[in-house]
Amino acid sequence: MRLQNKVIATLIAEGVEDLEYYVPLMRLQEEGAKVLSAALDLKPLRGKNGLVITPVAKIEDLKGTELFALILPGGWAPDKLRRYDVVRKLVSEMNDANKIIGIICHGGSIAISADIVKKGQRVTGSTGIKDDLENIGGIWTDEPAFREGNQIWGRVVADIPDFNRELVKALIEI
Repeated sequence: MRLQNKVIATLIAEGVEDLEYYVPLMRLQEEGAKVLSAALDLKPLRGKNGLVITPVAKIEDLKGTELFALILPGGWAPDKLRRYDVVRKLVSEMNDANKIIGIICHGGSIAISADIVKKGQRVTGSTGIKDDLENIGGIWTDEPAFREGNQIWGRVVADIPDFNRELVKALIEI
């Protein structure tokens, strides 16, 4: 278990893409990581496909200095989360500290709002946010998953295996 006792937070809200939440969570748990499901409050919420998720942490209580990494799954949740200062601040803080941030599908919306997408950097995700990523200066890359600095980018649900491989590889290299 290569990530034993490492604390990783996954930011969630109503409408999170269930598979982009659960599959990376389980893969990281296989490696021994402690994965915190973090939301704006602790009320149970439903994923995009109807699965119920009960958050264990409030985003406002997370401290970037205490986290090993951060995951931003897609679905409709990123569009909700990106509106909150506490979310943008945490993502920016983690990026500034060069900690690994896994971004898949619509998770890139949060990355845009947190101002961690830099002009000329490679990005990917759902084609639904392609224009947004390009308009902020990202270079759209139609690949299943890749690492760009401390950011791990994944396209869509079908690419979760590639995303997980890139994510775990980056996390164990630290």
